[in-house]
Amino acid sequence: MTIQIRNTIRFLLNHRLVELSDVSAVQTLLDFLRIDRNLRGTKEGCAEGDCGACTVLVGRLLGGQLKYEAVNACIRFVGSLDGCHVVTVDSLATPGGPLHPVQQAMVETHASQCGFCTPGFVMSLYGLWMENPKPSITEIEKALQGNLCRCTGYAAIIRAAEAISTIGDLGKDPLFAERDRIAGELASLQDGRRVVIREGSELFMLPASVDDFADVLEANPKATIVAGSTDVGLWVTKFMRDIAPVVHLTHLEELRLITVDDKGVTLGAGVSYAEAYPVITEHFPQLRELWDRIGGQQVRNMGTVGGNIANGSPIGDTPPAFIALGASVTLRKGSRRRTVALEDFFIAYGKQDREPGEFVEAVHIPFLEADTRFAVYKITKRLDEDITAVCGAFRLTFDGAGNVTDAVIAFGGMAGTPKRADHVEAALKGKAWSEATVEQAISAFDEDFTPLTDWRASAEYRQLVAKNLLRRFYLETQATGQIRLDRTIAVAV
Repeated sequence: MTIQIRNTIRFLLNHRLVELSDVSAVQTLLDFLRIDRNLRGTKEGCAEGDCGACTVLVGRLLGGQLKYEAVNACIRFVGSLDGCHVVTVDSLATPGGPLHPVQQAMVETHASQCGFCTPGFVMSLYGLWMENPKPSITEIEKALQGNLCRCTGYAAIIRAAEAISTIGDLGKDPLFAERDRIAGELASLQDGRRVVIREGSELFMLPASVDDFADVLEANPKATIVAGSTDVGLWVTKFMRDIAPVVHLTHLEELRLITVDDKGVTLGAGVSYAEAYPVITEHFPQLRELWDRIGGQQVRNMGTVGGNIANGSPIGDTPPAFIALGASVTLRKGSRRRTVALEDFFIAYGKQDREPGEFVEAVHIPFLEADTRFAVYKITKRLDEDITAVCGAFRLTFDGAGNVTDAVIAFGGMAGTPKRADHVEAALKGKAWSEATVEQAISAFDEDFTPLTDWRASAEYRQLVAKNLLRRFYLETQATGQIRLDRTIAVAV
């Protein structure tokens, strides 16, 4: 079938349609707003998706339903916005008119001091209010993980979040009341065409479908694939890398499918952390706290499960847990597909079992078997919004006598790739699950890992932590006289 091509991207910006044919492959939404459109309410703080000062809402159709999410404009590329609705703080209150309820709540609770971070907080709270008009304090804190404030502390901001629904009526909010009209406008922008835009020597594309993506990538095997841009965005803003040609995937609903059968859960590679959260926490409750600590809410709204795997980072959040669970990935090149065990996908630092023109299409996570215990521990310098120093995942299976029949232990941050502790596993298998067995297995960590020292942790610290996590896992299974399934995350601060 012949694919029709469009040479513009089209999206709604606040109340207006934007159509661009001359946009750079690496132009961020933040720069576009501030420089091209003079919308200065959105601030630049960190340029790496950490501080939240640049937070905007991006609405998109998913399954025919319009959903708005808080995202970091500093690492979101303009090219990914085709068919979306971008909402900035500048549009919330009309000139000379009343403040928006979120803004008014911030005023009445004295939740702003220097004011630099305030627009980002307003937009994060706006996104939360639309999804949950009466959130608990825990839900508010989770929604604000990705917003940093140097001045006020956070108590007044939390009070503002609690006060919004006493000030405004969600049913009368424009983004709520006019949802059908906005959804109709966005639907009219979706014409099923491949988008191709050249600006100087740069090129970026938005494939028309997953099949079209496979064709595009075969023809451009050196292209940079951009899904959530939570990692690639920093290649541009921090390392000034030339990433063109670029292929954007955010718009491909086929890659955002989640299926559950009697064997396990399958996540399309484009499923975001936020989209995966309900099904992951339902079927793998031991991952709840890990998932809650992946970046901030803006990162969880943008970042994808497939991207976290495909970039091959040795400190990615999900690979150790998924390896311990026995996950596999479907790789696709053109019309050909193959399935690879996730632990075999990672070959060496910066090298994965992925051919030129091949991409991760889906991740398959099998359910836990009976008599199996599973835990994940993420060690970081701070609780929220921090990158792993060490992440350990443990899955052990036991017989009726309490002997270890199988053990899968995987770590991130301990080698150039996410890696299994093969010698530790061997030292546990066939043995009674006891303190003596654990202590004998501890020494095998020195055979499995030779970690590096960096600014996150020293090699000696990482090795000691890995050993202590096995001890912790053992102690938690013994806490009530039986193997426990609850508390699974440790943190060093």
